[in-house]
Parts: sequence; C-alpha cells; structure tokens
Amino acid sequence: MNESVPAPDSVPESGPAALAGLRVIDLATLFAGPLAATMLGDFGADVIKVEHPRRPDPSRGHGPGKDGVGLWWKLLGRNKRTVTLDLSTPGGRDVLLMMAAEADVIIENFRPGTLEKWHLGWAELAAVNPRLVLARVTGFGQLGPYARRPGFGTLAEAMSGFAAITGEPDGPPTLPPFGLADSIAALTTAYAVMAALAGRDRTGYGQVVDMAIIEPILTVLGPQPIWYDQLGYVQPRTGNRSANNAPRNTYRTADDRWVAVSTSAQSVAERVMRLVGRPELIERAWFATGAGRAGHADELDEAVGSWIGRHDRDAVLAAFEAAEAAIAPVYDIRDVMADEQYRALGSITELKDEELGTVKMQNVLFRLSETPGAIKWAGRPHGADTDAVLAGLGLSAGEIAALRAEGAL
Repeated sequence: MNESVPAPDSVPESGPAALAGLRVIDLATLFAGPLAATMLGDFGADVIKVEHPRRPDPSRGHGPGKDGVGLWWKLLGRNKRTVTLDLSTPGGRDVLLMMAAEADVIIENFRPGTLEKWHLGWAELAAVNPRLVLARVTGFGQLGPYARRPGFGTLAEAMSGFAAITGEPDGPPTLPPFGLADSIAALTTAYAVMAALAGRDRTGYGQVVDMAIIEPILTVLGPQPIWYDQLGYVQPRTGNRSANNAPRNTYRTADDRWVAVSTSAQSVAERVMRLVGRPELIERAWFATGAGRAGHADELDEAVGSWIGRHDRDAVLAAFEAAEAAIAPVYDIRDVMADEQYRALGSITELKDEELGTVKMQNVLFRLSETPGAIKWAGRPHGADTDAVLAGLGLSAGEIAALRAEGAL
C-alpha cells in the first residue's frame, strides 16, 4: 500500500457537501445501481458498498486492468467504503439489518424476490427503519410478465426503440458500445432517490423506488410514443442525419480528421451555407424549415462536405467559429484528455490511489457554487473497510471473527 495515501476517514473535506449526513448502502452490481450510488457519494453521501465475500463485484474484473487491479472499479467504486457480507447467511442478514437501521438509502438490483427469499424484503427493512428509502433497480421492474427475467442495459437499448433508430438506413439496428441504458437509469435512480428523500421530509416515512432500466431510455428517446399515437409515425434509421433539420452530419476534413456539424437553428443553417460558398441555397423555398432542409439532405451534405473536404480540420474549426456556426471536432479519448475546454471545466481529475499511485477519471457531474462535490478516493480494495464498518455498528472483534468463521464476511 502507498503509505502517502490517507485512509478514507482521514481525507479532508474540500468544502461543505450537499449530501453530508446521508448514508447509502450499495448492494447493486453492473452498472445502473452502483453508478447511482457513486453519484450520491460524489456529493457527500457516506456510501457503503457491500460485496459478496467470495465473489467480488463483477466490475472489478470488467474491462482492462493494471497490475491485477480493475480500472472500471476505480471509477465505479470511488467515494465508497467497501465491506464484504453474504446476505444469504443468518449472520449476513443480521448485519445488514443493523446497517439498514442506521441508513437512509439502500440500492439493490437483485432479481425480484431475492431479498424476500433472504428475509430482507421491504417489510423487514421498513420494520427496522421506517424512514428508509429502498431503490430497486432491475431490467424490467418489480411488476409484469418480464419482471423475473435477467435484465441488462443492452436489452433495454434494444427494447426501448433506441437500436431501431440507430445506424444507417440500409444497415442493421445498432447497439451502443458502452452502457448507455444503464447510465441513463443511474442518473434517473439518483434523481428518484432524492425525490423519495424529499417526500420523507414531508411524511416522515421512506418508500420503495421501482426503477426499470427499460423505462428511462424510453423517455430520453423523445416524442416517439405521441408521434405513433397521433400520426402512426415510426421513426426510421437515418444514420447521422436528422429528420428534423439539415445539414447535420459528420464530415471528413482534408487531413483525414472528422468534424460534426449541427444546424438546428435556421440562422445557423444560413451562416453555414454562406461560409461554404452556397448562399443561393438559402433562397430555395424548402430551406426555410428544418423539415424542408432534411428533405434535401443529399444536396446540403454535398455542399458542406465538399467544402470541408478541401480544408484541414483546424482551418475548418476556425472558419466555423468565426462564422458563429455550430461545429465540433470528433474526439477520441486522447483528444478529450487534452482539450482546453474540458481542462477549464476540470472535467477530468487526478487523484492519489493506494494501489495505482495516481489515477485520472471523470470529475463529479456538475459544479455547485456553495456545496460542491468531490472525489475523496478511487475504488477501494475488496472488503477493505469491513472491520471498521462493523465495529462502527457496535460489534466486538470477537463477534466480527465469529461472522468471518461462519462465512458471513
């Protein structure tokens, strides 16, 4: 262990935290539930991550690692104290109930009925803590014919309609190469938890949050249901183009780089056409509306693409900026890490780590002027805080040893 890295309980506060005093128990894995807990921890909640003693959180081995240390876990486990607990054992059940009695929030993503099988369902949890908020994050929710099916974000991306509208018109439905549905569900779960806590402030009682991963992504897809309900319209795949405006696409520059152009506003579309030397297109009757321009996307893409293709990326970006036209370079992570705007915002932060020395990762999601969030530490080793957390519940060293002998820890 790097002795220069302070233990979590000795890391100084960077400022007043918005969620200081809130205790969250994270029982969830891969990925929506744990990420929601991370977001709460980023703004001061005391998050206790519970992992199985013999089967660590799968994110510890998900994706690339370094020196046997999972890097995704360093991000997902940040600001969390880690304990081991086998909830299927009598001792593990008893410890969780003790933890629940002092907690504000529990986040779990077991299949419906699993906590009940262990006698840790809402009835048992609410009995020891009526003010508790239990967030249940599953693929399909707690109700309905699919409730007990295994559910992952990929299935939500397929079932929500996202995959159906993603990709080229003559290509297959396309899935994102990252946890899109899980991440949207994580954001929504964090919001739902805060809404439930606000409700508790009025009623004095907690409640259950039923979060189905298939639902938040459906919401962010926009007006598809009302389009279909009122017009029978089914949104098709359009590649990088939009059915609502044009030009809107990615374009290759002369130095083999890529840029993205958007012209949602009429004034921006006009400025782009003047910039690329095709002002006559502005006078066409169809150019006056986004839908009209979308109907002539081939002509507009040729105009914009041919101009961009004759210039290097830096020259293209400079010209668009001077013309007050909306454009962005297409980045990979190397570009993100070097970009001056991300640097100005502090979007990527570096912190000390007891296993890897230093690590860089995304910073907290937003900036608060008076109660800022902070990352105190990256994901901790498996079970690193078990004894300390249990001692904080009042368990003696002998009782902790007995639980460990039982296999509960």
